[in-house]
Amino acid sequence: MRFLISLLLGITLYAQPRRIVSTSPSITETLFALGAGDRVVGISSYCHFPSEATTRPRIGSYLRPNAEVIARLQPDLVILQRLPNNVSASLGQLGVAVAEVDTGDLSKNLETIRQIGRAAGVDAAAEKLAGRIRADLDAIRRAHAAKLKRTVFFIVGRTPGRLEGIVAVGSGSYLNELIEVAGGKNVLADGTIPYPKIALETVVRLRPDVIIDMGEMADTTGVTEERKRSVERLWTSRSEIRSRVYAVASDIYVVPGPRMVDAAREIARMLHLYPPR
Repeated sequence: MRFLISLLLGITLYAQPRRIVSTSPSITETLFALGAGDRVVGISSYCHFPSEATTRPRIGSYLRPNAEVIARLQPDLVILQRLPNNVSASLGQLGVAVAEVDTGDLSKNLETIRQIGRAAGVDAAAEKLAGRIRADLDAIRRAHAAKLKRTVFFIVGRTPGRLEGIVAVGSGSYLNELIEVAGGKNVLADGTIPYPKIALETVVRLRPDVIIDMGEMADTTGVTEERKRSVERLWTSRSEIRSRVYAVASDIYVVPGPRMVDAAREIARMLHLYPPR
């Protein structure tokens, strides 16, 4: 049954749009997980997964998607990450249908999956996917509930080669929740900022059992094992740091989509496979 769904800006389109453009990795991964990957005709320059998606034309960066390039792909629908730019308005002026979505904590990210499903006309698949993610995360939580809760310091930004300019996971972020799901405790969970800047002296004072660092590996492609080891040595060379350190470079930690379950499993492995140093 063909029926109309209303999107932002008063634009309407038929359900099951045939040509969809995604402007962020989480949107792309969600569309493919929902079985709508064959209808994706454009992706952002940061989209790496699944491999099938990488054959699609690139429409610009996550922060600055190119409205003209998008329009040339003649999409029925563009799903945008809501950001402080004018891309949505520019596409509206070009007559392109737009749906905007947000990311945030875990519940928000699951609702975003449902919103993407509704926009793409695959509501039932989206509800099933969101339910499966929640069930898998609950299972991980139960599996580690009785274990000793390791304290965790998770770094998402840092000056390359130096223990400066550190940006870490705080409260209100989905990674904070995934640490808790994995049976850990974020040392910054009591703060008020999702991704605060932290001085090295604060790390020393907090004495986390585990440091997870992907701070200088925002581009997760092509990161060698030697580079990861060099990051770990950067920390362990400091006598005042007694934490077990893991350098990671994977989109699973920074793309709030279907692979959040993989991130929780990997965090659990790092927390419970080895005791702290």
